[in-house]
Amino acid sequence: MLNELMTRYPQLKVCEESILTAEKMMLDTYLKGGKILVCGNGGSAADADHIVGELMKGFLLRRKMSPLTAKKFEAALGSDAEEFIKKLQCGIPAISLPAQSAVLSAYANDVDAELMYSQLVFGYAMDEDMLIAISTSGNSKNVFAAAKVAKAIGIKTLALTGGADSKLSALCDCTVKVPESETFKIQELHLPVYHYLCASVERTLFNTRDDNQ
Repeated sequence: MLNELMTRYPQLKVCEESILTAEKMMLDTYLKGGKILVCGNGGSAADADHIVGELMKGFLLRRKMSPLTAKKFEAALGSDAEEFIKKLQCGIPAISLPAQSAVLSAYANDVDAELMYSQLVFGYAMDEDMLIAISTSGNSKNVFAAAKVAKAIGIKTLALTGGADSKLSALCDCTVKVPESETFKIQELHLPVYHYLCASVERTLFNTRDDNQ
């Protein structure tokens, strides 16, 4: 899967080591019972939603309910369990912070817009969690503030940025710096990176391919 990514996007070869590190961080988070928090602004906010969408339901795999969980549904729901067992897909826990419009707007209005993502990280983060901070410049004030809170709490931090050194790259545990400098070109390379990360983590955790999808 990584070879395919590098073949399709050879410019990402310079990011290969950081992509592998990011993959290990995500797997470690989930295997220890943690969740991922994702934040960004504008197009990067849309990317945050996109990442969570790929993680919280089947992406390339079907992610069937385990037999043990299915038995719990049968015990609790009887004949009504069949539809849930057939249709529910195992999720990889993740939350898109930009999607929390009500609390974000309340906090921005009542307290400080620059700390709106920080407040959610502070409220949501548990010991084994991880923050993915997306910023094409690597210097977005509210995203950087959220990463600082994540560091203070002690959770893992991953940044997706452009090619330049930045505040996020100096702070975060791992930064995937795609080799572009224009915003839209950076965003165009962020997508295959996080698609690879989501697909690879999914394949490791749910290794039965659904050929009907």
